[in-house]
Amino acid sequence: PVLVVDEPMIGLDPHSARLVKDLLKRRAATGASVLISTHTLSAAEEVASRIGVMDNGRLLFDGTVDSLRERLQKVEGSLEDLYLALVQQANGDEETRQSA
Repeated sequence: PVLVVDEPMIGLDPHSARLVKDLLKRRAATGASVLISTHTLSAAEEVASRIGVMDNGRLLFDGTVDSLRERLQKVEGSLEDLYLALVQQANGDEETRQSA
């Protein structure tokens, strides 16, 4: 079974957001695949066992938050910090290729 949700935390009060996060975790614990599309990176970091980072339709990363931390060794902090560094790195690399 697969559950796909898009921006499940938008507009929720903290209590309702906790209920939704707990529901998604329970669903995954039963063996279901739960795919969450979200810009709420703190919720993704809390709920997901695996993340994908996309920018402009490109998949820049697919794996665990810990493996993303290993990839970006000089970046510490939250998933938001990692995301911003990864996107900046990817766009900087692309700008370098385009100017060459």
